[in-house]
Amino acid sequence: MSLAYKHLARYPEVFLRVSGITKDMFDEVIEKLKPLWDKEIKGVYKRPGRNFKMPIEDIVLMALMYYRTYTTMIWLGFLFNLNGSTVSRLILRVEPLLAKIMSINKDRELSEEELQACLIDATEQKTQRPSTEDQKPFYSGKKKQHTVKTEMKTTLKGKITNVSESVPGSVHDYTLRKLQPVLAEDERAYLDSGYQGFQKEHAATELPFKATKTKPLDEESKQYNTALARIRVKVEHVFGDIKVFGIMKNVYRNSRDTYNQKFVIVAGLVNLRNGFGI
Repeated sequence: MSLAYKHLARYPEVFLRVSGITKDMFDEVIEKLKPLWDKEIKGVYKRPGRNFKMPIEDIVLMALMYYRTYTTMIWLGFLFNLNGSTVSRLILRVEPLLAKIMSINKDRELSEEELQACLIDATEQKTQRPSTEDQKPFYSGKKKQHTVKTEMKTTLKGKITNVSESVPGSVHDYTLRKLQPVLAEDERAYLDSGYQGFQKEHAATELPFKATKTKPLDEESKQYNTALARIRVKVEHVFGDIKVFGIMKNVYRNSRDTYNQKFVIVAGLVNLRNGFGI
């Protein structure tokens, strides 16, 4: 007997641990995804073969298990009674549709809460060593390894409202920020020391004070930094939620061309986990 949604759904705790979301959350994803799947995949399929007879629930479960555990395609194929290449092909088919239904939209209208204040930070993930000509751009001097960098913007409550395009690890945080949509004039932004200089472009910016060899921080500056850190810790918690999914935590071994798409999907899943819906 192979693994299937209808079997795993009987065990809520196991379902959560292997997929990263609860069964109810999973059903919400399927409800939004199924019309797209029927129209854009099954509706245009004209080749001979099984015509995607595998239920969409099982395909999405397989994709989420891959994200959550970051195991091999061969092992997933064994669980679902498929060969590894079929697993890979199905996941590649469903990923663009999953990315479509996630609520990380750059062009949507911002709510009043989101216009008041935001948390901004960037994260780097280790990637396999690129080919010779790409090694230098992807080498992060900060991490001392080859990485991919992505910036994320959240509300003070932790709702992810924007995910940047992913860039090579050598790109500075401030440089990446300048490539993103301009913040509303009165939107207060809480950033870390990697964004020094951004206050010249956006007046409502909160940055930590930095000590130097000749000018240590006074007590007032230390208290300010502590207060700022207490506000910014929420975005660090969200990054932690994202790294619950092994594909965003371990050495990334897939094509870098689809990295950002996977990041957006996981960010949408984290919003769902944290009660913000999709």
